[in-house]
Amino acid sequence: MQVRFLPRPPAPAVKPGAFFRRPNRLLAGGTMHKKRRFVNCKPSSMTHKAGFVNILGKPNAGKSTLMNRLVGEKLSIVTPKAQTTRHRILGIVSQPDYQIVFSDTPGYLEAKYGLHRAMMRFVESAIEDADVILYLIDVTDPSDVESYRQEILQAESKLIVVLNKVDQLPAEQLPALIKEWEALAPQAKVMPLSAEHGYNADVLMHQIVEMLPEGESYYGEDELTDKSERFLAAEIIREKVFLNYKQEIPYASEVLVDSFKDEPNILRIEATVYVERATQKGIIIGHQGKELKKVGTAARLDMEKFWGKKVFLGLFVKIKENWRNDDRQLRYFGYKSGS
Repeated sequence: MQVRFLPRPPAPAVKPGAFFRRPNRLLAGGTMHKKRRFVNCKPSSMTHKAGFVNILGKPNAGKSTLMNRLVGEKLSIVTPKAQTTRHRILGIVSQPDYQIVFSDTPGYLEAKYGLHRAMMRFVESAIEDADVILYLIDVTDPSDVESYRQEILQAESKLIVVLNKVDQLPAEQLPALIKEWEALAPQAKVMPLSAEHGYNADVLMHQIVEMLPEGESYYGEDELTDKSERFLAAEIIREKVFLNYKQEIPYASEVLVDSFKDEPNILRIEATVYVERATQKGIIIGHQGKELKKVGTAARLDMEKFWGKKVFLGLFVKIKENWRNDDRQLRYFGYKSGS
């Protein structure tokens, strides 16, 4: 089931079971509370708050890393390569006094393919429907497309400019950078942060809660994301493709889960990696299937950690020529096509 962001779904929450729930292993004994550092964040009043907090920024700014940290689960895949995130992914944090619906989004880019245009539609919707925007700036490379920056700075949403990766910046340079952004965005809060190491993440979480509008929760208290288990499994596999191959291979690949069977003691998953050319298929598989086996083993281990049970994973490789520029095939892979 997909969430419609415009108009917003009314409270109360959608029907139980509509979205992927936290695995039982994360509910027993308060394990999720132990993993997440922010359970004591409370708004200044006792009124319940709820809202959409959308994370925006250029590729590799650390958007996915930040959402995973704030939600307390790895919902978005993370690699050193740009354009890893292709979809808009919700991560839902529910506490007695508030509910935050985070959105991880693709990094802004100049569209070269139909796939890129579909990715940018996710970004555009996230700018439009946010209650709070987290605008991530990579302090090691703070340049950005001016038109994109202005669109964010002029949005009607409340704004937090997050200066990420400050652990990689000489300490004496940080005060000047904060002042620069306070001048560029006087309406915004400016916060230094390290999403990877968690520096200031608790302070950021408190600030987000303060900025939330009053309102009822949009989703059930144990809903974790709008994405299905099939989607999450496919993303885990795609992450391993990004990590294990170079050049064009990761960008020309897509993953679909063909079968997902949750049995009492094991998950049985079959999935297909799609590429655009026969040469790419050969590279994905590797000599005697060794490269594909490496991807499958790494993905299976992550799946077992996430779902807390044994996983059998079968992987296949197929060709769909020019899928990144074909509207019909983009729809097949779950992207909204069109200009």
